Amino acid sequence: MIEARNLTLSLGRPPARVDILRGLDLAVSAGESVALLGPSGSGKSSLMAVLSGLERPSGGSIHVAGLDFAAMDEDALAVARRGRIGIVLQAFHLLPTMTALENVAVPLELAGEPDAFARAEAELASVGLGHRTGHYPAQLSGGEQQRVAIARALAPRPALLFADEPTGNLDHATGVAIMDLLFSRHREAGTTLFVITHDPSLAARCGRVVSLEDGRIVSDRRGA
Repeated sequence: MIEARNLTLSLGRPPARVDILRGLDLAVSAGESVALLGPSGSGKSSLMAVLSGLERPSGGSIHVAGLDFAAMDEDALAVARRGRIGIVLQAFHLLPTMTALENVAVPLELAGEPDAFARAEAELASVGLGHRTGHYPAQLSGGEQQRVAIARALAPRPALLFADEPTGNLDHATGVAIMDLLFSRHREAGTTLFVITHDPSLAARCGRVVSLEDGRIVSDRRGA
């Protein structure tokens, strides 16, 4: 699913250049659950951005779902992500003027899905929000908003799902419920799950734990 070799990411120009990723090698098989663990500033979110096609690497090679991401420009990467990659962030990024149903359905509709609203309704029901489809984000709790964001990410049925600190804005109990949901959908659909976190207890629930420090992988071990 993911094959990265000597991956680098740098911002700025010498002498003010900042090296964020420093020659990473990483291979992830289809269906794996992988936690990326590390302190703030270690490069976790930057690595996710490169692996998901949100950011172009400065150097190295990267293939995702058989596609050469390093050779693509931003427009091509946007097309490559569509339907293949789902992303759940700490901030929910729901459109406040759209209902829960519209937040999930409209991206599908824009991608040309003929049954966008039916699929969105089914996806919301699967995350326990079948009774909240007509509510706006401001009418939903933080946990409910994150469930909408998960439904939106999963509705295209992506082969690869990234979750970047998905419980960071939630209380502990709600966060556990959200992660239970993500792992459940991972098992049901066989989706490759990549969780970015600084929480060792959350990382331990994944089948594999990759630890990052100062832009380098310092360990790669089996988890749950």
